[in-house]
Amino acid sequence: MTSEIEIEGFCEEQFKSVKEAFQSNFDDNLEVGASFAVTLNGKHVVDLWGGYANAAKTKRWKKNTIVNVYSTTKVMTAICIHMLVDRGLLDLDAPIAKYWPEFAQAGKENLPVRYLLSHTSGLAGWDKIIRAKKLYDWDLMVNLLAAQKPWWEPGTRSGYHTTTFGYLLGELIRRVTKKTAGTFFREEIANPLGADFYIGLPEEHDIRVADLIPPPPVDLSTFGEIDPKSVAMRSLTNPIIDVKITKTREWRNAEIPADNGHGNARSVSRITAALACGGELDGVHILSEEAIKRSIEEQSYGKDLVLNVPIRFGLGWGLQSKETPIGPNPNLFYWGGYGGSVVAVDLDAKMSFSYVMNKMVSTLTGDPRSEKLIEALYNSL
Repeated sequence: MTSEIEIEGFCEEQFKSVKEAFQSNFDDNLEVGASFAVTLNGKHVVDLWGGYANAAKTKRWKKNTIVNVYSTTKVMTAICIHMLVDRGLLDLDAPIAKYWPEFAQAGKENLPVRYLLSHTSGLAGWDKIIRAKKLYDWDLMVNLLAAQKPWWEPGTRSGYHTTTFGYLLGELIRRVTKKTAGTFFREEIANPLGADFYIGLPEEHDIRVADLIPPPPVDLSTFGEIDPKSVAMRSLTNPIIDVKITKTREWRNAEIPADNGHGNARSVSRITAALACGGELDGVHILSEEAIKRSIEEQSYGKDLVLNVPIRFGLGWGLQSKETPIGPNPNLFYWGGYGGSVVAVDLDAKMSFSYVMNKMVSTLTGDPRSEKLIEALYNSL
C-alpha cells in the first residue's frame, strides 16, 4: 500500500530504515501527524515529520508544528530540579519542608526532595475531588498537597505522580528561584538551547499547535481492580482531563509541569541531547556529569501502584529494566506521555531521540509506533 503522506525533513543515509519505519506507520494508518528526531553526539542525524495537524486532515503537519506532549513534559521539569541541585539551591536529601515550610503538615516534615522525583512520596493525587479547571489555580493545587497525608509509606514503593509531579516540583522551583517552572525552564533551558518547547504556551504560538486526537477510552481494568479508592483510580481519574481541554487557551496558557508542555520531536531531542553529551551542548551548560550519573541511580523498582506494571525509577525518569527494555545499552533513561509521545537518552551511545504525535493511543506505557522506530534506530547504529 502506498501512502499519500509525504515524509519531510532529513535522515542521514545510515538511518534510512528509520525513515522507512516512520513512513510505514502512516502507510498502516497508525498516524495522522507525527515527528521523530534523533541526535548523535549532539547533532541531529534524523529529523522527520509528516501528516496532518488536525483530524479533518486539512492542516499539514509542518516543520514548526508543536503539540501537547503530556508526560514527556515531566522530563523537562526534572531537568530543572537537577539544575537547582547542581547550583546548591536544592538538596535531594533535604526535607521538602526546608524550602516549602507548609509542606511539613500531616507527618511530611522529613520527606526528602528525592521522593518527589522518584514518584515515591505517596502524593500520587489529591484527596479532594478536583475539576480539571481547578488545575489552573496553582496556589490551590499546591496548598492541598502541602496539607495532605501520603497515601502510602513514603519511600517504600512508587505510585506514578500523574499530575501532582508537576505541582510538587514546580512549587519547589518557585520557592527557591521566585520563578514559575515555566519561566525557569524557558530562561535556563529552552531559550539558551534554542529549543521550541514551552511549559505555558504564549498565545502567538496557537496557530502552530496540532490538535490531539483522543484515543478510545482507556480500559481502566488494566490498572488492576477497579476500586474507586485504589491509588490508581484516585490518581488517574481525579481530575478527569478530557483531551478536548487541550485545545483551549486556558489549558495552553496554564503551567501544568507534568502534563501540558508543548513541543515537537526536534525540540525534545535537542534539550535531551545536552544530557546525552555529558550536560553541555553547543557551549550551553545544562547539568554536571555528576548530576546526570546521579539521576540514573535506581530509586525504586517494582510494580507501580498507579501504572500497575513494574517500573524502575531513577530521579525524574524511568530506567532500563527487563520489563521495559529500550535498545541494548544499560545507561539509558526515558519517559513518555499519555497517548504515545516518548523521549529517551542513551548515555552509552551519546544519543537522544524523541517521538511526538497527535493521534493518541490508550496507553500510558508503550506504543507500537515508537517501538518500531526505536528498533529501526538501534539496528542502524
